[in-house]
Amino acid sequence: MTIYTDGACSGNPGPGGWGAVLLYLDKRLEISGGEAATTNNRMELIAAIAALQHLKEACSVTLFSDSSYLVDPFNKGWLANWSRQGWRRSKTAMVKNPDLWQELLSLSAIHHITWCWVKGHAANRENNRCDELARAWIAAHKPYL
Repeated sequence: MTIYTDGACSGNPGPGGWGAVLLYLDKRLEISGGEAATTNNRMELIAAIAALQHLKEACSVTLFSDSSYLVDPFNKGWLANWSRQGWRRSKTAMVKNPDLWQELLSLSAIHHITWCWVKGHAANRENNRCDELARAWIAAHKPYL
């Protein structure tokens, strides 16, 4: 399973959207959503959560994101440390979005996930599509938010 995700925000905080593309063999699923008042980082995390929650059974996943905020805590071991330290980055600094990080940890216990960073707004077709989905959600819902 290959997943691409992206999040976007119109203002930060402000209305936000996320998009994900799930690819398996010849199957493709595009999903998106958003929130009225959020941040770009929350949308990045929610995109990954929503995509992983769509999986019907445990599997091996390669997840691509242009968000080092999402990818680095897994690849650099920070997330495990934050969890052990009561969601603190240091003695005085709390981790932001601990509710979403906890959900991602739960999903990571179900699936074998390889977290990959890709350059945003570059030549990656699927990452660009996720950005389009996220921004389209904001545009479609902004008048009602």
